[in-house]
Amino acid sequence: MAALLPGEWIKNWEKGGKSEFVQLCRALSENKNHDVGFRDIQQALYELAYHVVRGNLKHDQASNVLGDVIEFREDMPSILADVFCILDIETSCLEEKNKRDHFTQLVLACLYLVSDTVLKERLDPETLESLGLIKQSQQFNQKSVKIKTKLFYKQQKFNLLREENEGYAKLIAELGQDLSGNITSDLILENIKSLIGCFNLDPNRVLDIILEVYECRPEYDDFFVPLIESYMYMCEPQTLCHILGFKFKFYQDPSGETPSSLYRVAAVLLQHNLIELEDLYVHLLPGDNAIMEEHKREIVEAKQIVRKLTMVVLSSEKTEEKEKEKEKEEEKTEKPPDNQKLGLLEALLKIGDWHHAQSIMDQMPPFYTTSHKPIAVALCQLVHVTIEPLYRRVGVPKGAKGSPISSLPNQRAPKQAESFEELRKEVFNMLCYLGPHLSHDPILFAKVVRLGKAFMKEFQSDGSKQEDKEKMETLFSCLLSITDQVLLPSLSLMDCNACMSEELWGMFKTFPYQYRYRLYGQWKNETYNSHPLLVKVKAQTIDRAKYIMKRLTKENVKPSGRQIGKLSHSNPTILFDYILSQIQKYDNLITPVVDSLKYLTSLNYDVLAYCIIEALANPEKERMKHDDTTISSWLQSLASFCGAVFRKYPIELAGLLQYVANQLKAGKSFDLLILKEVVQKMAGIEITEEMTMEQLEAMTGGEQLKAEGGYFGQIRNTKKSSQRLKDALLDHDLALPLCLLMAQQRNGVIFQEGGEKHLKLVGKLYDQCHDTLVQFGGFLASNLSTEDYIKRVPSIDVLCNEFHTPHDAAFFLSRPMYAHHISSKYDELKKAEKGNKQQHKVHKYITSCELVMAPVHEAVISLHLPKVWDDISPQFYATFWSLTMYDLAVPHSSYDREVNKLKVQMKAIDDNQEMPPNKKKKEKERCTALQDKLLEEEKKQLEHVQRVLQRLKLEKDNWLLAKSTKNETITKFLQLCIFPRCIFSAIDAVYCAHFVELVHQQKTPNFSTLLCYDRVFSDIIYTVASCTENEASRYGRFLCCMLETVTRWHSDRVIYEKECGNYPGFLTILRATGFDGGNKADQLDYENFRHVVHKWHYKLTKASVHCLETGEYTHIRNILIVLTKILPWYPKVLNLGQALERRVHKICQEEKEKRPDLYALAMGYSGQLKSRKPFMIPENEFHHKDPPARNAVPATVQNGPGGAGMPTSLTINTVRLEEGTTEETDKLKEKSQGVVKVINKTVNATPKVTTSNGNSASNSKIIKEKDDKEKSGKEKDKEKKDKTPAATPEMKALGKDGKDKPKEERANKEEKAREIKEKTPKADKEKEKVKKEEKASKEEKSKTVVTIVESKSAAEKEREKEPSRERDLAKEMKSKENAKGGEKVPVAGSLKSPVPRSETSESEREQKRRKVDTHSSPSHSSTVKDNLNELKDSSAKHYINHTTPTLSKSKEREVEKKDMDKSRERSREREKKDEKDRKDRKRDHSNSDREVPQDSTKRRKEENGTTGSSKHSKSESPSDSPRLNEKEKEKNKSKSSAKEKGDSIKAEKMEKSSSGSKKESRHDKEKTEKKDKRDSAGGKEEKKHHKSSDKHR
Repeated sequence: MAALLPGEWIKNWEKGGKSEFVQLCRALSENKNHDVGFRDIQQALYELAYHVVRGNLKHDQASNVLGDVIEFREDMPSILADVFCILDIETSCLEEKNKRDHFTQLVLACLYLVSDTVLKERLDPETLESLGLIKQSQQFNQKSVKIKTKLFYKQQKFNLLREENEGYAKLIAELGQDLSGNITSDLILENIKSLIGCFNLDPNRVLDIILEVYECRPEYDDFFVPLIESYMYMCEPQTLCHILGFKFKFYQDPSGETPSSLYRVAAVLLQHNLIELEDLYVHLLPGDNAIMEEHKREIVEAKQIVRKLTMVVLSSEKTEEKEKEKEKEEEKTEKPPDNQKLGLLEALLKIGDWHHAQSIMDQMPPFYTTSHKPIAVALCQLVHVTIEPLYRRVGVPKGAKGSPISSLPNQRAPKQAESFEELRKEVFNMLCYLGPHLSHDPILFAKVVRLGKAFMKEFQSDGSKQEDKEKMETLFSCLLSITDQVLLPSLSLMDCNACMSEELWGMFKTFPYQYRYRLYGQWKNETYNSHPLLVKVKAQTIDRAKYIMKRLTKENVKPSGRQIGKLSHSNPTILFDYILSQIQKYDNLITPVVDSLKYLTSLNYDVLAYCIIEALANPEKERMKHDDTTISSWLQSLASFCGAVFRKYPIELAGLLQYVANQLKAGKSFDLLILKEVVQKMAGIEITEEMTMEQLEAMTGGEQLKAEGGYFGQIRNTKKSSQRLKDALLDHDLALPLCLLMAQQRNGVIFQEGGEKHLKLVGKLYDQCHDTLVQFGGFLASNLSTEDYIKRVPSIDVLCNEFHTPHDAAFFLSRPMYAHHISSKYDELKKAEKGNKQQHKVHKYITSCELVMAPVHEAVISLHLPKVWDDISPQFYATFWSLTMYDLAVPHSSYDREVNKLKVQMKAIDDNQEMPPNKKKKEKERCTALQDKLLEEEKKQLEHVQRVLQRLKLEKDNWLLAKSTKNETITKFLQLCIFPRCIFSAIDAVYCAHFVELVHQQKTPNFSTLLCYDRVFSDIIYTVASCTENEASRYGRFLCCMLETVTRWHSDRVIYEKECGNYPGFLTILRATGFDGGNKADQLDYENFRHVVHKWHYKLTKASVHCLETGEYTHIRNILIVLTKILPWYPKVLNLGQALERRVHKICQEEKEKRPDLYALAMGYSGQLKSRKPFMIPENEFHHKDPPARNAVPATVQNGPGGAGMPTSLTINTVRLEEGTTEETDKLKEKSQGVVKVINKTVNATPKVTTSNGNSASNSKIIKEKDDKEKSGKEKDKEKKDKTPAATPEMKALGKDGKDKPKEERANKEEKAREIKEKTPKADKEKEKVKKEEKASKEEKSKTVVTIVESKSAAEKEREKEPSRERDLAKEMKSKENAKGGEKVPVAGSLKSPVPRSETSESEREQKRRKVDTHSSPSHSSTVKDNLNELKDSSAKHYINHTTPTLSKSKEREVEKKDMDKSRERSREREKKDEKDRKDRKRDHSNSDREVPQDSTKRRKEENGTTGSSKHSKSESPSDSPRLNEKEKEKNKSKSSAKEKGDSIKAEKMEKSSSGSKKESRHDKEKTEKKDKRDSAGGKEEKKHHKSSDKHR
């Protein structure tokens, strides 16, 4: 502390120090702050005195100045005495005597300032003696001890009753008298004072007696409380507390029990603040530590009980366990020591002293106090009283009387709540302390819930001010807290009280589901761990749930359901959690569990919905099985359970639907399974790929027909459930978002979600996403009202451009909107004018269509690039996408079928004798009503379809603009319309096929039906490879319907002539746009159409075989699915069927162990294929392989499976026309005329020039011999002519090549770039084309006779067509056929084509390019092609190494057997014959080779290099690869038996095939020459063959 007295003052004391000191003291004493001034003056005086003690200042100087200062404060003498006291102690310890002397002198000098008494109080007796204030210090000490003893220890009063019994008796009489009169506490107090004085009573004993009497007379609070209060003025404050503490102490021995009266007295005194709780609390037992210990012990015990319940105990152990438990319980029943704190708490609650009660509760663990029933009940009673006025005002239900509760008598009890705000302040707090123990008072529980309901009603009504709103928000959050902490836990402890559950639901249903689910989550996952009692309850519930679930079966659903119901009233979360865990493991529990849930309350159903969502969202569960290719069974089971339970019971769906939407937002589509199940069960809308054609047909009718004939299950009673689903979607605005999310997620599945997942799983998820979209969209379309639908679905351009919805999905969603719109507009127009004529109606319909669709036509323009609209009009595009099967055709057979079913039912009802008459009547009425509905619906649809067809008739001329080429138009049509839609749904697949037929029937300008069908059938590999499983199924349906139409036309000339004969779609020469008037020769005739169909069948076979041989899972699975779907119409040709059968058999063997699902598919198809075998026909019955001479169409109808058999007239040569120069046309004329002459001469001499195709081996020999003879003479001339013109243009359009008719300019410009780009991916296509060309030329040559007389009209046709390419194709196809028929006829013969190589290859590439565009996604096409390339390479090697022509499988086997069995002589004969044939052929080939122009030689090199390999693999017949294996085996056998035998087999094979294929491709010819050498050394050749076929495999 800084010195207040500087040294200078002391040195210059007289000059100025003294006056400075006086001034300082004055300043200090005037300081406002009393404490600071006091301390500073003390310090100043001390420093002054200390200077005197040290001798720096004289004592008289100090006494003078102190005399001046003493008046400044009243307490200055006392301060000075304190300073002397301190200095006294300090100086007495010092050794320097002079300082002590200075001190004594100072005190003596100041005696006049401080009184003696003060000094005697404060200074030491020795000092007082030295100062002369006392005589002897010893005497002084003795005297003070005596005084203290007398004051503090000598008893003045009587403490015991027996010491002064009269006084105490009078006192008790005073207190115990009748107090009902005018006696007041003041009067009695005066009497008590008199008694104390008179009888010398001890005041403490008197107070004790007053308390005792008060205990006995508790009803006189108003008398005793003021008495004690007044009496306490005479005692020390602590006395009352000590006396009460002493009383409590008396009862604290183990056997003692504190009387409730004492608790009450203590409580009342506390309430009136006569004692402090802190003072009394310390006197009570047990201590807080002991209470904590007990609480912890309870928790541990609860956990042990849980452990015991979950443990599996063997029966022998069980009895011992039970005995031990009993002993423990007996021990427990010994009375626990009295808990005085809880007793006092109860008393406080009873008298309504909430303030002090709360203080005691806060000292203890949560809910420890209320876990004692008396306290819980007391607190409940207090709450009852507090909420009474508010409850009477807003909570009492109508009609309920209730028993009013009177308020507490004392004024200090909590104020009763009149408003919700007061309720929050007072009551909510009390409820929080109650916690789960509100369960002791169900009536109070109901009251609180009703108040909650009343509050929610007020909360949800609008119109309050901003401040009120804030208050209400606060109140609402408090209500939620109370629900979480008090109401739900209390419900858990109530014993299956269904009424409480329903009462609670009354309040809960006013909460949004988000709040409800939050509460259920807390209840389930946190509440049960907060309290030992709840821990036990949870364990018992699970135990009981296990017991019930073990015994639940279909038979005992009712009794088990009742048990589940009882258990669920109190602890639904725990029970459902367990039930759901069981359902996830055992899906056969689903049905019984769903049936057993009928006894639940509304609250329980809501909790069930929450539990389901929680189970679905469980992050610890894997959504995929371990193989990563299928969705986990637990998820499937839960989804199935969801569907069933939400349909059967009125559970709110919003949470579940929002959950699915959130999962989709997060890019997870697994949970769509749930939506799919829910929609299926609730709305009865099934999505399955297993529909029969009858069902599909029914699905194209009206709603009634759909319901009756379209679904697997009988869809009954879905009206209510679908309404609930619709309401949930609309109320929470989830309808459109779910659609858009699903539509977007389809691609998300592949590109985001797919990631590392197995392709099979990605496909499954994609299908699930797509199917659910179709199903959900169907539900919305059929259930939303027109206004709702139109209000929610935006226009098509917004859907696609803003929401990035894929086009197919966008139109799918918009389609019902257009239909609704048109029908409402049509109705409006009908009402406006009452014209009943059919024409008027049609006119109005068309007007309404135009009104509705005009904006759509505008909108779709933005969906594609401008050049798209050069070929197809927006109107056509929109028409295609906006119509459905319902608009195109009436399923009369379906309607008839259903009506007949109903008639049969009615007859059965009539015949049923047991059925009561009234039921009969009802059933018959139902059937009749249904029948009428169906007939009405059919009539309505018929009218509608006629109107639509009228509309299409008017529109059709503007549909296809074909500003580029018709080929390009078909490409756009397939690419933008048919392919996206045919895999959208099964009905869409049927629709696409019908639409193509419709466009054909309408004679739409610029639409080539032939081209369209050809492009669809020609190369299905890419489309098949890029499909998912369900898409493959739908694609199969589409192909099936297309094949059905084609087969119908193929089956009968009359039908063909009627439906196709003069239709522009069957023109084979496609002139420049706008010129469609062709003569008859331009039309494809019936026989040639049959050739085309055979070619398509061959193409399908080839694609199928390719896919089956890739070894790729997706290829094999998809092609098997497609094949199964098209089985009714394909295969029809025997040899193609056999080829397929062999491949499928091979798959069955290979996949049996590896991929069981493929094995199952292949086995299924194999079985069905065998059953179709009797219906297959030989090729020559399918189409005439030797067309009649009278036929005006010149063609090389060598229609083996190579597809080369396209009649040449079929050249749907879209672009050739435009490309061909006049020069070529002139040449063509000359050449074709030359050919005509030759044909006329030779036609009689040639009986049949057909490839045997493995079916006509015997014929082939004869033909061969004849051919040989004729060839030598006439062949050379003819070959020369053939080579160049290739008689007529061949069916390029129908091959893959159909896709390739580009404009020449484009071809030239784009060629190089394309060549580089597409070499690999399109290799297979190139190969195929080259093959075709190669074969065509071969065939031309070998045939020499072109088997069809060439008439003038045909010649004209040829001029128009560009000949050489086509002919090449035809030849190529023929050689392919040879390859097919004779298994592997290596095609030898020169490729003669007048078209320069570059041009041909360009157009081929162009074709390929187009094809790929149309058919396949880039990723797929490239992989497919890579596989193909490998395959082709290996097969090419095979061809080069091995030239032996072979037979079809069955023929081969026969021959082989004969060869093995019969003598070598015969084989030698054959060998000789064979050699002779070979020489002839060599001769022919050498002649023809000489005539090959240089560019063909170049091309040969190229083909042998780049495209040669591909040619071979493509031309390879579908029956190739499996046969190779057999052949190898045979060869090995024959090797061992003899070289000759092998030779003879080869010889025979050669004979058979050569009849059909004398012309073989160039390098094959070289091979034949080599072969002669090889024949002599057969072993080598066989080895080579063996290697190559290994490679091929």
